[in-house]
Amino acid sequence: MTTKKEIEEIFSKSVRSGRRTYFFDVRSTRANDYYLTITESKRDFNEDGSPFYKKHKIYLYKEDFASFKNALSQVSEFIIKEKGEEIISNTKYKEKIKIVKDENPKDSKDSESNFTEVDLNDLS
Repeated sequence: MTTKKEIEEIFSKSVRSGRRTYFFDVRSTRANDYYLTITESKRDFNEDGSPFYKKHKIYLYKEDFASFKNALSQVSEFIIKEKGEEIISNTKYKEKIKIVKDENPKDSKDSESNFTEVDLNDLS
């Protein structure tokens, strides 16, 4: 009975960014050559509130390094050229939005002021 050889991590770096962590791991092939795995780990929560991690992994081999690096550089430069390096935050998505369903809008004294009556014949 043979056991599966554990994959040895040769070199590793991680980058934390909010709820995500990116892992850059150098590993060895069976032929003792190196390749890179890039893993995105994102913390999320089950319905009961307990945390779990979603993981997505990319395997990148040496023969693809130059084209990958070139493409990453080009898209990074494009984004910085178009949008700058400033972080743009959309607070609308960070806030919890509470939707209140008004069961009887006629009872609300402001309900009529929230609507504008439009005659569709006036639009033509």
